[in-house]
Amino acid sequence: MMTFNIPPFLILLLGGLLLPLLPGRIRTWFFLVPPLLALWTIFNLEVGTKVAIDFLQFELIFLEVTQLNWIFGIIFSLISIIAGVYALHMDDLRQQAAAAFYATGALCVTFAGDFLTLYLGWELMAVASTFLIWARGTPESIATGIRYFLFHILGGVVLLGGILLHVADTGSLELTSFADGQSLAAWLILIGVAVNVAIPPLHAWLSESYPMATVTGAIFMSALTTKSAVYVLASLFAGWQILIFMGVLMALYGVVYAVLANDIRGILAYHIISQVGYMVAGVGIGTEMAINGTTAHAFSHILYKALLFMGAGVVLYTTGKSKLTELGGLYNKQKLVFWLYMIGAFSISGFPLFNGFISKSIIVASAGYESMDVAALLLILASIGTFLHTGLKLPYWTWFGQDSGLTPSRTPRNMIWAMGITAFLCTFFGIYPWLLYANLPFPEVVYNPFQVYHFIEMTQLLIFTYIAFWVFRKKLAGEPYVAVDFEYFYRLAGKACLKIAYVPVATVDNWLSELYARTSRRMVRFSRAIIAPGEDKYDIAINRKIPDGIKHFSFIVVADRMERGADSACHSIMPRFIVRTGNSLLNLIRADSKDLSSNLVYIIALTIILISLALIRMLS
Repeated sequence: MMTFNIPPFLILLLGGLLLPLLPGRIRTWFFLVPPLLALWTIFNLEVGTKVAIDFLQFELIFLEVTQLNWIFGIIFSLISIIAGVYALHMDDLRQQAAAAFYATGALCVTFAGDFLTLYLGWELMAVASTFLIWARGTPESIATGIRYFLFHILGGVVLLGGILLHVADTGSLELTSFADGQSLAAWLILIGVAVNVAIPPLHAWLSESYPMATVTGAIFMSALTTKSAVYVLASLFAGWQILIFMGVLMALYGVVYAVLANDIRGILAYHIISQVGYMVAGVGIGTEMAINGTTAHAFSHILYKALLFMGAGVVLYTTGKSKLTELGGLYNKQKLVFWLYMIGAFSISGFPLFNGFISKSIIVASAGYESMDVAALLLILASIGTFLHTGLKLPYWTWFGQDSGLTPSRTPRNMIWAMGITAFLCTFFGIYPWLLYANLPFPEVVYNPFQVYHFIEMTQLLIFTYIAFWVFRKKLAGEPYVAVDFEYFYRLAGKACLKIAYVPVATVDNWLSELYARTSRRMVRFSRAIIAPGEDKYDIAINRKIPDGIKHFSFIVVADRMERGADSACHSIMPRFIVRTGNSLLNLIRADSKDLSSNLVYIIALTIILISLALIRMLS
């Protein structure tokens, strides 16, 4: 097989740089080319391939292929192609370029063999994804994007601090796995990664920002940030026991808050937190079977979660509404969209013969094999909540329920194509899981999802969940309020920090302003006494009898204005001082002034000022 040892992220980076040079319609179709080439390149990469350069005393590894990152690279490239198809109707350079660089960052992180390359890709994802929120153009999305960006920059700073400590301890930038609780550097890196994984209480950026992103941007965001962070967790922190607890917490936390959500994309965002919790728990278990389960579930999750966001995006695009309280009665107008969405809902819920069934169960089974029965039970419980909200509550109150009277606009065909492709893949891997299992990090580990007890277990859970929903469906309808989550406390903390910072800063600023004003007044009086004794203070700057050389002496003008309003005007006038000083010197050189004595006074005053400044400089 021919191999091409090109870092795949460079292909996407080059494609993103070329996008602004292309006309609109060509650019839209060209957007599909870089991820297609990246997918082909990754498919032909062999495990063990490495591309590195020497940088100072370190080695930068732009490409290091393992079985783990190979499968992540495949799914990242594949979902970028599908999302590109979903966005074919769109001619927005901002979103296209942001999405291209976002995918670039994800592949850079995935195939990085050193911490510096990983960090650069990490920060590129943060910046590029922010523009997918801002591109929506509403005041809410702008404010949300700012909070999203600040949160990820904070996480990036913590990550960088951990990397620097690790380099100081080891003298190497090379990626390496950490033993459980190994060092402060490892803990800082874990916290930085936990931000992108959305581990509570570091999760609120996700539940707030994803509903605010553009219709097409949300597809990329649902796939890349959290799953690339899961890959980093699996590479560096496999077997850390605390991750089991955090993963179970995420699985339950996301399900509980989905009960309270009213926005359809908000419900799906909370279920990202829940589903990523399974992956985090799998990393914490750390066995070969658990890592296989984490990888398989990440692969499956990217597909079915993208399909769910596509369905919700069609509703938002065609109706302009995304609240359950504003929707209803759309089934007869969007039958195909509904059934394609339901394939994603069946998949995330773990229905037999869909891809969620063949991936989630590996993690639960691995917990059982390690005698972690409580964790396994809680993860199964979270599956019930997933079906209750994503598979029942959301579709019922969106496409059925009370008729909202909305008339959806025509759905672009490319959106249906993208949903159809993704729905096919969700079903295909659910029926033929061996094609996925053969490419997992530990293909020698045997797991059979089609065991009778597994079928019976999941079928019973789903049937009883459906009965419970039908009985209590009115209680589960959306409510027109916003549930308080951790972002509320983030805002309170931010306001408190600003108030705390304001007191000392304002005190120092007021003291400096008063000192500056007093000094300026004294200089005014001193200058007036020397240059124009006995003159009225307001006539100094405008007295036409004063020779030109004195009239253009900018210090007099500045000082006089400081006298009138030193507290407010002095800072804005300083640039004029520089310009007028130059003008005055030019007049003196040209001998424009007719009054020699005035020029001599000007020269003496200017000399005194320059000498004073020089002395202050020397003493400081």
